[in-house]
Amino acid sequence: VTEVLTLAESYSQPPPDSLAPGPAGGIALEWTIAQIGTPYIWGGETPGVGFDCSGLVQAAYKVAGITLPRVAQDQYDAGPQLPAGASLEPGDLVFFGGSPTDVEHVGLVVSPGVMVDAPFTGAFVREDSFPTTIGAGFGGENYMGATRPSG
Repeated sequence: VTEVLTLAESYSQPPPDSLAPGPAGGIALEWTIAQIGTPYIWGGETPGVGFDCSGLVQAAYKVAGITLPRVAQDQYDAGPQLPAGASLEPGDLVFFGGSPTDVEHVGLVVSPGVMVDAPFTGAFVREDSFPTTIGAGFGGENYMGATRPSG
């Protein structure tokens, strides 16, 4: 029975290599930090001109050699999802919205509880603090979880 339960537990865990931090996250984060001060533009994806949140994330990971979908919901769905309570690493993506099927915002982790994001019209790419407990409020949204893109 113990062997079967141990085996069953191993199937419920993501593969260890999919969660290991890699160089892409650091490259993406370094590039994103260099974009601080760029205006928020809805649908924006151009350095020096403007970004929305998912355009910023997509461009950052493109520089790091990883192709991500364009919008926050699709980026969330692309995963791999980190387990609730997992330690967040620089470059991890954090997501916010009404539910896991209603993700509306994304940022890149700088350090636990701090991200770089393009927050809203009238703002600029900047560092923001965020809650690290799944379901915790963040503005009018909730923290939905994190992913660690790998290529």
